[in-house]
Amino acid sequence: MNKLRACFTVGLLALGFAVKAQTPGAVIDVQHYGFNIQLSDSTNLIKGKADITVLFLKKATSFRVNLVKKNTTGKGMLVSRVLTNGHEIQFKQDSDGVNIYTKAIQNQLQRYTVIYEGVPADGLIISTNKFGHRTFFGDNWPNRAHNWIPCVDNPADKATLDFTVTAPDHYQVVANGLKISEAALPGKLKTTHWAETAQLPTKVMVIGVADFAVDHPKDVNNIPVYTYVFPENAMAGFRSYAIAADILPFYIKNIGPYAYKKLANVQSKTIFGGMENASAIFYFENSVGDKGIEELMAHEIAHQWFGDAVSEKDFHHLWLSEGFATYLTNYYLESKYGQDTLKKRMADQRTKVLKFEKIRFTPIVDSTVTTDYMPLLNPNSYEKGGWALHMLRRKLGDAIFWKGISTYFDKYQGSNANTTDFRVVMEQISGQKLDGFFKQWLKTPGHPDLNVKWKYDSKTQMVDVQVDQKQSNLYTFPLEISIDGELHSIAMTGQSATGHFLAGKKAPVITVDPNVNLLATFAVTSQ
Repeated sequence: MNKLRACFTVGLLALGFAVKAQTPGAVIDVQHYGFNIQLSDSTNLIKGKADITVLFLKKATSFRVNLVKKNTTGKGMLVSRVLTNGHEIQFKQDSDGVNIYTKAIQNQLQRYTVIYEGVPADGLIISTNKFGHRTFFGDNWPNRAHNWIPCVDNPADKATLDFTVTAPDHYQVVANGLKISEAALPGKLKTTHWAETAQLPTKVMVIGVADFAVDHPKDVNNIPVYTYVFPENAMAGFRSYAIAADILPFYIKNIGPYAYKKLANVQSKTIFGGMENASAIFYFENSVGDKGIEELMAHEIAHQWFGDAVSEKDFHHLWLSEGFATYLTNYYLESKYGQDTLKKRMADQRTKVLKFEKIRFTPIVDSTVTTDYMPLLNPNSYEKGGWALHMLRRKLGDAIFWKGISTYFDKYQGSNANTTDFRVVMEQISGQKLDGFFKQWLKTPGHPDLNVKWKYDSKTQMVDVQVDQKQSNLYTFPLEISIDGELHSIAMTGQSATGHFLAGKKAPVITVDPNVNLLATFAVTSQ
């Protein structure tokens, strides 16, 4: 541990304390967390010691970390001491954080230790699994980490970390990064140390502590792939989760290098279907044997690139995580099962987007959500975000689109980005101006609602097509139409457009958007 931290500090000095992407006005940039957590079978009380290494971005007399304080229900964390350089310093804890009083100059690097304990109100889920066995699972998204660890609970502040967990020795412990050591202690206890050298946002920092059966089915490019499942599910779980070893190399080949040193897929008590914790993905406890496990794993593994390695600067740009994972899942399944699979998935996802729009009429980049980010887990962030990528792919062509995706990953991995950052990369790679595309599909609510009328003239064997946009906010896009299996396109640049196409000797078969490439509704009539 000491050697790792020494190397870490030297590395920071050599890099000149590079700041990745902080919230405007931030006082500190956390460089490293060292969390020491003590767990027990006799109580839900946890005891914690957090060593937090911070870089001061400006001269300061205090800084703040997030931590939920013990409340009238008895849940929450109570800080007893804060130290630096072995000396206690003043602090003040309020309901949602700790103000730490210290003197620092700009670019100063300093480590602080926070000693605390309490029963987590959230974030670390202490419960029993479906087999009645006690479990502990971190579940931090979006900003629930500070229910059990003191931190800057914001995706803009990424840091490396260590988890050192002391727990009864019948448990196995999994966490981010690589296992450094495991040691028996008196009283039937065990200490397990995991270390992650990649910078992570707090939303994907986790521990999982349970009675696990562990499998190591394969290494992919020297990256070990592990399975952690409850012992009662061992045989089925090892089979079910093994598909991860096929998904991982697909993304490495098509996006870029995997950012972490292992991939663990973990049966858990997450409140979500899956949670993309970096290098330690958690899946809901009934995921073993679930018919959708390949799709679920493809989605969560895609997040290791987008959401984890490249994180959004704030949650209003959540589509850069969820929309990417949704569409990359489609891409993986398309590559494995064919074009018809992609068409069906895009059609189903279009239906979901249009249904949600009737409930909530907002753009993908939704800045109206400011405190509770759970409502952003909706079809706009997932399916409509995926649809935006699908239409961008069709606009740019496969070669340019996927080069742009890889370039975007390469530029921002280990850091943060927003929608503008992504657009700029895609413009640089494609040589096209994409402001209009991003504005209409990502920053404007709604969709094109089209009237498509066609008329066949048997004398001239021509088909006349008229397309009208019914919605008030006009879009620009190409509309594909199949006439007897031959593909044609009408460029929509205003409210109406027409097309004239040669057909056969009999009334043609007309199909609008045959390849499912446009997020729109269609009313098609013949005259």
